[in-house]
Amino acid sequence: MSLQRSPSSSFSYGFTYDVFLSFRGTDTRFHFIGHLYKALCDCGIRTFIDDKELHGGEEITPSLVKAIEDSGIAIPVFSINYATSSFCLDELVHIVDCFKTKGHLILPIFYEVDPSHVRHQTGSYGAYIGNMERLRKWKIALNQAANLSGHHFNLGCLHNNSYEYELIGKMVQEVSNKINRPPLHVADYPVGLQSRLLQVNSLLNIGYDDGVCMVGIYGIGGIGKSTLARAIYNLIGDQFESLCFLHNVRENATKHGLQNLQEKLLSETVGLAIKLGHVSEGIPIIQQRLRQKKVILILDDVDELKQLQAIIGEPNWLGHGSKVIVTTRDKHLLSCHGIERIYVVDGLKEEEALELFRWMAFKSNKIEPTLEVVGSHLFGKCIAEWESTLAKYERIPHGHVQKILRVSFDCLDEEEQSVFLDITCCFNGCRLAEVEDKLHAHYGHCIKNHVGVLVNKSLIKIIRSTVVRLHDLIEDMGKEIVRQESVKEAGERTRLWFDKDIVHVLKENTETSKIEMIYLNGPSIEVLRDWNGKAFKKMKNLKTLIIKSGHFSKGSRYFPSSLRVLEWQRYPSECIPFSLLNKASEIYSYFPIMYTDKFNLIYSFNFYLYVFNFYLCRNVSCLPNLENISFTNCVNLITVHNSIGFLNKLEILSAQSCVKLTSFPPLQLTSLKILNLSHCKSLRSFPDILCKMENIQNIQICETLIEGFPVSFQNLTGLHY
Repeated sequence: MSLQRSPSSSFSYGFTYDVFLSFRGTDTRFHFIGHLYKALCDCGIRTFIDDKELHGGEEITPSLVKAIEDSGIAIPVFSINYATSSFCLDELVHIVDCFKTKGHLILPIFYEVDPSHVRHQTGSYGAYIGNMERLRKWKIALNQAANLSGHHFNLGCLHNNSYEYELIGKMVQEVSNKINRPPLHVADYPVGLQSRLLQVNSLLNIGYDDGVCMVGIYGIGGIGKSTLARAIYNLIGDQFESLCFLHNVRENATKHGLQNLQEKLLSETVGLAIKLGHVSEGIPIIQQRLRQKKVILILDDVDELKQLQAIIGEPNWLGHGSKVIVTTRDKHLLSCHGIERIYVVDGLKEEEALELFRWMAFKSNKIEPTLEVVGSHLFGKCIAEWESTLAKYERIPHGHVQKILRVSFDCLDEEEQSVFLDITCCFNGCRLAEVEDKLHAHYGHCIKNHVGVLVNKSLIKIIRSTVVRLHDLIEDMGKEIVRQESVKEAGERTRLWFDKDIVHVLKENTETSKIEMIYLNGPSIEVLRDWNGKAFKKMKNLKTLIIKSGHFSKGSRYFPSSLRVLEWQRYPSECIPFSLLNKASEIYSYFPIMYTDKFNLIYSFNFYLYVFNFYLCRNVSCLPNLENISFTNCVNLITVHNSIGFLNKLEILSAQSCVKLTSFPPLQLTSLKILNLSHCKSLRSFPDILCKMENIQNIQICETLIEGFPVSFQNLTGLHY
């Protein structure tokens, strides 16, 4: 049974006593305990011993319990008759409880008893404890305390600790090292830290000394990975022979080289002052000097595999029981190094974030570094200043936050950065499949690998494997990068998403060839009555145009030949410009593998048949690469051009809620997977199927007037019940 120390605190420097001695008086009081107590006191270590502090050694009372709780370190001395005393065993139960719940430290000494006898209650410990009441909790306490690293003393033994003064000297030195080791600063307001510590602590297998345990802590920049690592270091550092926390590995490796990190590791763990000429010199020295040591090693902010290979290339470089923690923004890096135990740091819960924000803004109640920046910035300001500042944050996030969050972005290659900015500005909250398809069309090749990199770098998340999400601050950071392309003139930027910027560019004709993507989906924008329909003429590099909201007085008279993805809901013209179809045909011939969603332009309720008459745009046979067509909610659509039924690459065809549609053309769609005619309340007949359609998987015809199927329905061979 393992014993895990509480994450509620590391060794505290506010205890009344540094050490609490638990012992069987008849066995050790007047020799070993007396000498140990004097040695500790002589070194200025505040030590509790019951007959000195409580005058007479009371029974296990609230005053004794308080003494245990007020001592940072407990030293139980397991002697031959320790288990015969219910007093000692009750003491031990409270000591173990403080270890588990308050983070106290236990340094056991096995005085002329075999540790395994204590651990398993055999030998003399089995004989004595077997007849005692409160058996179960005593057994548990003995087992857990004896599982901790301690010192074994046998009187007259010629091995280690053969003399009491040697053991006493070691104990005094060990206690001094622990109480004098300054803790790392964790956080002024450690909100939400306890639950995270518990989870990482369980991954570390504290209490088990078999082998070396390596754990990765992964998350976006500024999420609190380093804070968590420092808290773990403070919590469990006392249980190791040597400790080393390598801060800012990424930055220090770049500035000073990997050998500098190796030098620091050797200096802090074995006291070896050495100057290495090359990283290859340090590896064998680390292996030789640390393979027998129980070490806690933390590598903070690792971003390249070679950093891990230089410091801890293999687990066997360290001694049994060692623990290694690696913090990084790159999950894939951990997998490449064989680190399977990974803790993902998520943002604070809403109530935790609010608690921290109150602390930072009002200094009254208790994050992530990003919230600290925002809260500190607002502290002491009036409501009007808050409102003004928060309005600014909506468009321009705080500069220091940007510096924290941008590190991961800067590590991406050029196209990965571009895909990230596309998702940030235009596709946050969209379906993953839609994002991948549209960006495939935009770039002319598959970008799934780029999406995977962004996930591993913690820049985006995939929710339930279907939806792309970004943390608000990450989204703000990406949009700010694009805004900085031209602070004053939106038309000089590569991407437009803010509705007022788009309206300004289209009405004032301030567009330039720099614009590559437009995504209009504002909650409410004005009617564009004054635009002349020529706004897209200068956008010679526009590849993606998505308009989901807004009211335009007229359609566009021109679309650039660069256009690869077009979605325009409520398109305000009677037909698709013929020039677009000709150029689209050329584009799709040149880029044969394209994916567009609703390329046909999604029409809405305010048009009649002649508005959506494909005859006016010379049918759709000139668009052979279409894979997804939707007429959803085209409430005035009455009929569909026959050319729709002969698009060999079409996979999805939807006419959902076309309430005036009375018939549908024959279909010869060998690639079709989904046909949605649901809620077509005037549709009386199912379309004829002109060939075998083996890929069809789903047909929806609910709430139609269809009463039967034609004989050709049997050609839908891909359907399964």
